[in-house]
This record gives sequence, C-alpha cells and structure tokens, in this order.
Amino acid sequence: MKKWALPLSLAAGVLALSGCGGANDGNVIATSKAGDVTDTELYAEMKDKYGPQMEQALQELMQKKVLSDKYEVTDEELEKEVETAKEQLGAQYEMFLAQYGLDEDGFKEFLKLELLREKAALADVKVTDEEVKEYYDKWQPEINVSHILVEDEATAKEVKQKLADGGDFAALAKEYSTDPGSAENGGSLGWIDNAGRAQFVPEFTEALGKLKVNEVSEPVKSDYGYHIIKITEQKEKGSFEDMKDQMTDELKQSKIDSETLQKKLDEEMKAADVKVTDEDLKGAFETEEESKEEAPAEEDAATEDDAASDEESTTKEAK
Repeated sequence: MKKWALPLSLAAGVLALSGCGGANDGNVIATSKAGDVTDTELYAEMKDKYGPQMEQALQELMQKKVLSDKYEVTDEELEKEVETAKEQLGAQYEMFLAQYGLDEDGFKEFLKLELLREKAALADVKVTDEEVKEYYDKWQPEINVSHILVEDEATAKEVKQKLADGGDFAALAKEYSTDPGSAENGGSLGWIDNAGRAQFVPEFTEALGKLKVNEVSEPVKSDYGYHIIKITEQKEKGSFEDMKDQMTDELKQSKIDSETLQKKLDEEMKAADVKVTDEDLKGAFETEEESKEEAPAEEDAATEDDAASDEESTTKEAK
C-alpha cells in the first residue's frame, strides 16, 4: 500500500500547486533572507525527484475527478468500508494506519477512489438470476480464524496435545507460533469472508472448509510449516432473498480482474477527453496499446540516427 501512500500525499499538495496560476515565475510559498521559493520551483523539484510517483498521483487525481462526475460514493458506503476494515484488522487497525502514514480521513480518500473505480468497472457487468443462485449455494459466511504455525510435525503434535489437555489457544499461539503477524494477537487472523478464504495456501483453505466453530484441526502441513487451525466464530447465512443484492454485487466483482479494470479506466479517461499539458507527465494516461505503438517508432528513429551517424563517419573517412 506504500505505492499509493506517497502519491496521495503528492496529489493533496504538490499537484495542486500546479494549478494555482499567477506569474510565470510562480507564487511565493516560502521566504528567507537568502531568497524565496515559489510553487513552480517546488513543483519542478518534486517532478525531478518523484517522476513515476507524480504520474501515478496525476492519474489518481484525474480519475477521482472524472469518475466522481459520473458515479457516486455516499458517506454511508465509505463508513461501511471503514467498519469492514476495522472488523477485519481488529486490534491491528491503528497500527495499519500508522504503518502507512495515514489518518482515518486519508484512508477514506483512498477507499473513495477504490469504490469509484469499482463502480465504473461494474457498470458494464451483467449476471443472470441463475448465476446468482448458484453463487449463493456455494457461498460461505464470514468466519473468525486463528492459527498456530510451527516448523515441524513433532512440535505441532505437542501443541495439539496441550490444547486437548485444556491449554489456552491464544496463550499457546504466543508461545509457539512462528507467524509474527498473528502470534502476538493470540493467533488471530481476524474475520475472513467468502472470497478471503482463497487468500490462504490450498491446504489451509481446504481445512477451513471442514472445520466447525471451536473445533481445532489436526496439524495441517504447508510450505510454511504445520498449522493448527481454529474457527472461533461464524456468522449466519441469510436466506437467498435477503442476500440476493449482496450476492449479485459479489458475483459481479468476481468477474472483474486488473486488466478489465484498467481497460474501463482507459475508456473513462478517453471519454472525458483527458489531455496532459505538462510534457514531463505525458505518459500518465498512455494506454498499453499506445505504448506499444510508440516503441517501434522510437526504435526506427534510433536506427535512422545510427545510419546517419555511420554515413557521416564514412564520408569523413573518404575525405
């Protein structure tokens, strides 16, 4: 997520400076006895130091403007996303914000852009009632998962026996688990939704499908070692009629990949007639096809330059 933390900070400050107007030399934003600094100087310095990030920041700023003009993200939707993040991250939520230098308002700005992109991508996706019903039948409700990860089978059996003898799962996770991300939280991985189950290695995901609430798994071997898994809570699955809208949204989202999303964003930018007037940032909205078209042209130009250079050398030698 650091990829977007810096661009968002740039978008909030430096890029805004470029549209301030004023004299050719720029507006003075800091003074000293040795001289002043203008917004133009700062903008040029930031471009020099953070070229690729500046392009990404420009993309995000323009996408937010264009998509906000066509799609709406409500305060209720944003609050729901924040609450989902808090629920999934649990005690790690504040640490997550601090890790990426965000406060909650900054996190909401990121979530708003993500929701706008999602709405744009989903606008053209269609699903049938039969597809939705089939998706619902396979759908599994959210579960709160904990695990203890150890390096070898002998240790896994030792921990499993201590649990069978009445040992506390959270205490044993802190003592034995080699997973730094969950050990200090008593082995908790937080709430895992239907799609989130697939984020784990296949052996782990398969074990989750067989466990009941408060049941402790046998040691599960994966490339990371041996897992002892426990589902501490599980939400109830509502009726199809009550969940139909949610199932429809989730099914549509499952049909969107990064390539489809990028194609839709490119279409939206083209429809909005986006043009970049800053030569240094011209590539910010260049599509993959346009990049491929330019590459051969640049190669041809380089070949012509080389040929001209060779001809000049030959002429000099002849003289």
